[in-house]
Amino acid sequence: MSRYEAIIVGSGPNGLAAAITLQQRGLSTLLIEGDQQIGGGMRTKELTLPGFKHDVCSAIHPMAMASPFFNSLPLGAHGLKFLTPKYAVAHPLDNGTTAFLHNNLSDTIAALGADGQRYQSLIEPIVADWELLARAIMGPLRFPEKPWKLVEFGLHALQPASWTAQRFQTDQAAALWAGMAAHGIQPLSNWTTSAIAMVLSAVGNKYGWPVPIGGSQAIANALLSYYQSLGGHLQTGSWVTDTASLPSYKLLILDLTPKQLLELKGLNFSAGYVRQLQRFRQGMGVFKIDWALSEKTPFRDIRCQEAATVHLGNTYAEIAASEKASHYGKKVDKPFVLFTQQSAFDKQRAPDGKHTGWAYCHVPNGSPEDYTEEIEAQVERFAPGLETRYWQDTLIFQHNWRPTIRIM
Repeated sequence: MSRYEAIIVGSGPNGLAAAITLQQRGLSTLLIEGDQQIGGGMRTKELTLPGFKHDVCSAIHPMAMASPFFNSLPLGAHGLKFLTPKYAVAHPLDNGTTAFLHNNLSDTIAALGADGQRYQSLIEPIVADWELLARAIMGPLRFPEKPWKLVEFGLHALQPASWTAQRFQTDQAAALWAGMAAHGIQPLSNWTTSAIAMVLSAVGNKYGWPVPIGGSQAIANALLSYYQSLGGHLQTGSWVTDTASLPSYKLLILDLTPKQLLELKGLNFSAGYVRQLQRFRQGMGVFKIDWALSEKTPFRDIRCQEAATVHLGNTYAEIAASEKASHYGKKVDKPFVLFTQQSAFDKQRAPDGKHTGWAYCHVPNGSPEDYTEEIEAQVERFAPGLETRYWQDTLIFQHNWRPTIRIM
């Protein structure tokens, strides 16, 4: 068996990043993936009908241009290209208005009207100082270059999203804020939930929310190509159940969940660390649907077709109630739904004239409930006629990622 200085188990984004970093430092490394296809959450497959390429998990990548590590890699030379839709986010409301996160700060401020200056005071410092902040909050632990900038960010970021929402007077701004904060998959009253809304808003205003051409798999493929160009080794289709089965190594990095760590033999963790892993509790799950569509989604506000992501949840109050109920184990009739139609921007995703649809909502941890009707109703709410006119095939992915097929 070969000898390696480092073995990395799991080829998701973190595993690939770790493998690249170690290989860049001159170590001999082996990346092991249990599935035949690399990528973890960055995978793209024909999940419904032939020719319809659906992202299995991640779809839109707000941090693709904003990550210092990602931007340090020559991934364009390894085939990775992005498209940037006209809007980062569209958020339609029942009252007929739509809030937009534009790809620049000035347009977002102008579109938010009476709340534009309030939004500006919160987000503009992050846009202006993003490179500095990114090194501090996304890089290795070190003393920050300008600590007062990090303190300024932290004073707002640590607050519950519900507190920050009180700044806004209009339904549009509050709803847009709720949708951004709900990406954190927590009740909006939790501490630090303002952080993700601030960051996602700021990077949207600075870079847009890009779509990888060919699907999220293209990101994984480019990372792998660069890793292998450095001399890294890959082994797929190998589920590691016992470290004794691994080749010789000095360093072992496991891109796994706490539950998977507990099931892996040969790690010899201390009793205290085992207890920590056993105490870990996962948060909310997701219920995801992929559609094969004959046309673009018929949103009442046609501008939603030009947004990377459409947030379907109406007002701040409705989204906050939905996230809180799911967190506490209750099924929600009107869940907050995140929707995207990558084929509207990337023609490689579907046959000529056809389209893909991708949507999910947050559900209670371990929920066995079927949320198909609830998600479909939320889409129909803002895009009437989709169900009766456009659906060709549907693949339903529940929180446990076990698929069932329903032909429409």
